[in-house]
Amino acid sequence: MLKKRNVMTIGTLAKTAGVGVETVRYYQRRGLMSEPEKPYGGIRHYDEQALARLHFIRASQWLGFSLDEIGELLTLQDGAHCDEARELGEQKLTSVRRKISHLQQIERALNELVQKCSAGHGDVYCPLMASLNDGVEDATTDKHKVC
Repeated sequence: MLKKRNVMTIGTLAKTAGVGVETVRYYQRRGLMSEPEKPYGGIRHYDEQALARLHFIRASQWLGFSLDEIGELLTLQDGAHCDEARELGEQKLTSVRRKISHLQQIERALNELVQKCSAGHGDVYCPLMASLNDGVEDATTDKHKVC
């Protein structure tokens, strides 16, 4: 006896994956998902493979991969291209670490500016606001009079 595959409409597929219908259509236009044939007079049906593909795309996005990068990953999905997949993962990791470093610099600059504002002495001016006018790098030095 043949086992019937679980089939879904695009709405059911999208809801099950936690995305909108337009997101599924967008992924199709981008070539990340295929669009099933539409039977004459009927509606398209999606199977568990389509749902797995959506989960793969969403998990990849969560890790910071762009849709272009996800397209590359999908070409490697058969499991026989581990070296190439690892290389893409290493590139993403390097990018994430660079972003973290940049965010830490921002955190230090903001912390210094907030501390200068907290030390307020009178109504001369606000170092935080001055930094936005002069450029953050200038304002984190001691060239300005602190409020």
